[in-house]
Amino acid sequence: MNNPSNTDTSLAEDPRIAEARMLIRQAVADHRSRIDRVRSPDNSQQEAYDQLLKQLGELRGGGLYYRYLGSGLGNGPLVELADGSVKYDMISGIGVHIYGHTHLGMIDELVQAAITDTVMQGNLQQNLDSLKLCDDLVRIARESGSALEHCFLSTSGATANENALKMMFQKKYPADRVLTFRNSFSGRTMALAQLTDRPKNREGLPTTLSVDYIPFFDNDHPVQSTNATLAALQEHLNRYPGNHAGMCLELIQGEGGYYSAPREFFIALFEALRECDIPIWIDEIQTFGRTSRLFAFQHLELDEYVDVVTLGKMSQVCATLFTEDLKARPGLISQTFTGATSSIRAARFILKQFCEGNYLGENGRNIQIHNRFVQHFERLHAENPSSIRGPWGIGGMVAFTVFDGSAERTKAFLNRLFEAGVIAFPAGAEPTRVRMLPPLLVMLDKDIDAVCGLIENVVTELTNA
Repeated sequence: MNNPSNTDTSLAEDPRIAEARMLIRQAVADHRSRIDRVRSPDNSQQEAYDQLLKQLGELRGGGLYYRYLGSGLGNGPLVELADGSVKYDMISGIGVHIYGHTHLGMIDELVQAAITDTVMQGNLQQNLDSLKLCDDLVRIARESGSALEHCFLSTSGATANENALKMMFQKKYPADRVLTFRNSFSGRTMALAQLTDRPKNREGLPTTLSVDYIPFFDNDHPVQSTNATLAALQEHLNRYPGNHAGMCLELIQGEGGYYSAPREFFIALFEALRECDIPIWIDEIQTFGRTSRLFAFQHLELDEYVDVVTLGKMSQVCATLFTEDLKARPGLISQTFTGATSSIRAARFILKQFCEGNYLGENGRNIQIHNRFVQHFERLHAENPSSIRGPWGIGGMVAFTVFDGSAERTKAFLNRLFEAGVIAFPAGAEPTRVRMLPPLLVMLDKDIDAVCGLIENVVTELTNA
């Protein structure tokens, strides 16, 4: 992409800015260097810390899942809390902090954003940063053959998903139904709460969207489950002929428990959808950047089938990518804010790390990280077959089950693991799994070994309790 002027680089190249950036980098490096291992809370700070947690819980109308208030400092996969403790962050803000904590390269980018005009970029006023990011995302999405041509930025994954919904409904009007998988998760807005297969999340809400659910792939019964999925799809198509505006799906179910399926399963499903001219929307809010390719649809070589894809979390600013055929008419999608300048620059920095580093590919760092976790969990299962099973997932998505997989015992395990120095989170139901989204850009083998060692200690402790 040609740069129409050098106005966006002249300030950044000012020697005074360069000197300031160097001094900031040195100061941050000095302070983060003391965060080099897991550390217990400072007992002298506990009373004040408890008061802060109570105050925040009252202000937001509900307590936090963990006793987590960050100090604002970390070092790679390690994060410091305001009670003086240090923990391994293996959930990274549910996938957001893929660069870990206090990343010096990221800080450089955010300093540049801070001196750039316009804090928030949006529908009326965009900077060159937005143009460059949209160009990056479309280029990457088309690398192996997809027909995605357009990119609309947004401030959240839910908004990116809402935009996808609106595009499909407008294209397929008067169709008023959507297909998705059982156990799916798409967000918590009024519409997305209907699309998400969690009835408790929409208690007290009116029905705003007609959704038909079909079963996901079962690795234990591949042929039977594929046939069951196609049969359920056909049943819905027969019951509501011509009424489906599209199908939304995760290639790897995130909140659902990190369930995956082979390429052949999706091809069979997508071919059936194509026969009925039903658009295919792939939700990559959680999978983006975590497989052997930046997009999971590329990892599974499904490029030719994608009509719309949504991404977020690790990308900092979210986006809806879509084909020319789904291009919205004026007025359908818009946002006062499509992203903070800092988020947009951070997104480009992260994409650059993945594209220029050794993270992608069949033997890239993403897959190496997963394989090292696999080695540890296979050993742990062999030693404790009734206490721990797994892992499941692909690349930077790692999940495992402890004990009976009940929600109660899993939460007890997670709370004890948090106390021991590792932050993870639950996913799925029956069984409830422990999931991890490690900060891929900073994870070293020694960090994986340390995390798995702490997991083993907690499993042993609770097994013997």
